[in-house]
Amino acid sequence: MQETRPLRRLRRHLSIENLWLYILSLIKREECYAYTLPEQIEKEYGFKPSRVMVYIVLHMLEGEGLIRGEQKERRKYYTLTEKGDETLKEAKKEMKRLSEKL
Repeated sequence: MQETRPLRRLRRHLSIENLWLYILSLIKREECYAYTLPEQIEKEYGFKPSRVMVYIVLHMLEGEGLIRGEQKERRKYYTLTEKGDETLKEAKKEMKRLSEKL
């Protein structure tokens, strides 16, 4: 079956346009190094964002206080803050609510 345009749009909106959800989920599991995130996302969720996009989202998440970056030697590692954990929980509830309505 050929994929329709609406389905492609849905996949884009649920993946790259909500990259922050995937990044928070991975960081919640374990401290993450930014450079490895695109491969981790591809392995776990089936799409590979660009490194630039990952860095942009990390910067925004850190600015909002959802993650915390810590320099260790030459690398910056990220952990989830309490605010980030609460935001992720609420996002999951919203995704579940929407899914149940469909």
